Amino acid sequence: MVATAAASSAADEPQASAAPTGARDAVAASHARETVKARGTWSSYISIPGTDGVATPVVQQRADDLVEAYSVNKIAVVTAVLDKIDRGQLRLDQRVDVTSDIVIPDGDGMFNLDAAYPSSVTLGHVMAALLTVSDDTAVRLCGLVAPAKEINDILNAKVFPKTQVEPVANPNRFFLGKTTPRETHDLLQKLVKGQLLSATSTSYLLKVLRSPIAFTDGIRRNMSTDERLRVATKAGWLKDGRNEAGLIFDGAGKPVLTYSLFAAGAFAGDAAANDANFSATHPALQARAAMGRVFLDAVSASGAKPRLLSAVAKYSYRPSNGG
Repeated sequence: MVATAAASSAADEPQASAAPTGARDAVAASHARETVKARGTWSSYISIPGTDGVATPVVQQRADDLVEAYSVNKIAVVTAVLDKIDRGQLRLDQRVDVTSDIVIPDGDGMFNLDAAYPSSVTLGHVMAALLTVSDDTAVRLCGLVAPAKEINDILNAKVFPKTQVEPVANPNRFFLGKTTPRETHDLLQKLVKGQLLSATSTSYLLKVLRSPIAFTDGIRRNMSTDERLRVATKAGWLKDGRNEAGLIFDGAGKPVLTYSLFAAGAFAGDAAANDANFSATHPALQARAAMGRVFLDAVSASGAKPRLLSAVAKYSYRPSNGG
């Protein structure tokens, strides 16, 4: 059974479902159960590929609503920068200057912790920081090489007209803008199918999103290290918004589930406390952690062998004690 919801109406509200009998039912039931428990307004698109490799929707709930993307749109920003690299306009090892005036003092990430400016870093370093620790200063550093208008033009050309950054007076700076669950889902699908970027850039982007230091408080929270390496994910948060989007792979590196989850509004519990809580104890993150465990187990047990989807190289991870 495929769980769908009308674009707008009371039918959008998640409903309790019967006991699941397969991967799709388990995923749909988990989404319904956990979003009801967490409350808030959820806009979601989740798919599992069929044997023909086509992504079949399992959850469509307000999937075309225009929502604040927050840091989930950092995937789109990196896509634009990598597109310029693919076209020879930039290089991954190209350096950008990090000056004290470009550093966001209170934001997420590590550049504000450095306290040693001016300095310089490569674009590869910038994008890795942007996607793993969700560094806010890295947004501005990307803007130095890919102005807001150019980012939006690239995304438009790739047929993502609703996934756009928000320009400001300075053409090299922008807010992260909006998207829809469907467009973010489709962007991830094009990425993993090799239809978005070159093979080298695709591999780079997926490796960063699957790294052990990528976001672990949501979908990946209740997973082992090896299981986390099977998930490419990016979260975004601000004010009352708590978002996450990504891909789950099977043990052979085949993408077996794509999720695009955007939530905001009045969650369970105290609103003021929730709005200031960006950790794993927030109701929306607890919901995503529970969903992630079910999602992974469901597609792992399904035994599905989707065709027409390339396998992604196994992530090689070995902790180090220095030396």
